[in-house]
Amino acid sequence: MSAVQRARELRRRATDAEKAVWRLLRAKQAGGYGFRRQVPIGRYIVDFVCPSERLVVELDGGQHVENAVADARRTQWLESEGYRVMRVWNSDALANPEGVLDAILLKLRSDAPSPQTPAAGA
Repeated sequence: MSAVQRARELRRRATDAEKAVWRLLRAKQAGGYGFRRQVPIGRYIVDFVCPSERLVVELDGGQHVENAVADARRTQWLESEGYRVMRVWNSDALANPEGVLDAILLKLRSDAPSPQTPAAGA
């Protein structure tokens, strides 16, 4: 199955937490920022991405405790490609989706980390 086909399947089988967050992010409802869901980036499929701000939002359930090393590797790779990664627990998305939206908007409005520039004459 290709990454595009897998992403389509993930969109069809969205979790309750993904549905709750997507209701707040879709159609530029999140402060005018555009988001896409279940998007292939490299070898990964991310839950949500704001392409213009290069922000990835990942929803994590209990299985992510067991996959912490793989999640860290995934985050590191996405960051090496210029994305900022924000992780949100499914339980938080379900219990307080508006609070999650506020946290996402705060992250969007914060300055992206700037790359180190070499000193003059270096």
